Amino acid sequence: MSMSVSRSLLATTRRKAAVVVGAGVLLLGGGVAYAYWSSTGTGSGAAETGSAPAFVVASDPATGDPLTPGGPAQSVAFSVTNPSTGVLNLASVLVTVANADGTTWTAGPTGACSAADYSVGTPAITYGPIAAGAAANGSVTIAMVNRSANQDECKNVTVPLYFAAS
Repeated sequence: MSMSVSRSLLATTRRKAAVVVGAGVLLLGGGVAYAYWSSTGTGSGAAETGSAPAFVVASDPATGDPLTPGGPAQSVAFSVTNPSTGVLNLASVLVTVANADGTTWTAGPTGACSAADYSVGTPAITYGPIAAGAAANGSVTIAMVNRSANQDECKNVTVPLYFAAS
């Protein structure tokens, strides 16, 4: 075999090998260079928050003997429920003798029976966070004060309690 045939054969073999290797590299994605620039960017987004719905306060009927001037107190159990989907903090419960809308209450033919004829105790309840849908239970007492005056207009009345939770 002549030297020129050998060189020609060797060159052809090398070309074929280069084409095969080149095709393999392209198929595998190796050796491909990409140009790029670096960059920076900013963006913004938002999320909506809800509001705190009012606590739901419910009470049970009073227990104990009927109220009389200077007589024993009655006890009223109540609950403060969190109707929201998040935690609400119970910081205060105020209980007064008042109408269901918090306005002044009076009773009797002349309106002489009033909140001044009754004493409401300090509510016994655990204050703090209340989980969504949960309730805090408490109790409060109510007694009729002895005003050392005729309190006949307070006979046989239903004394309303107004609960304010915050």
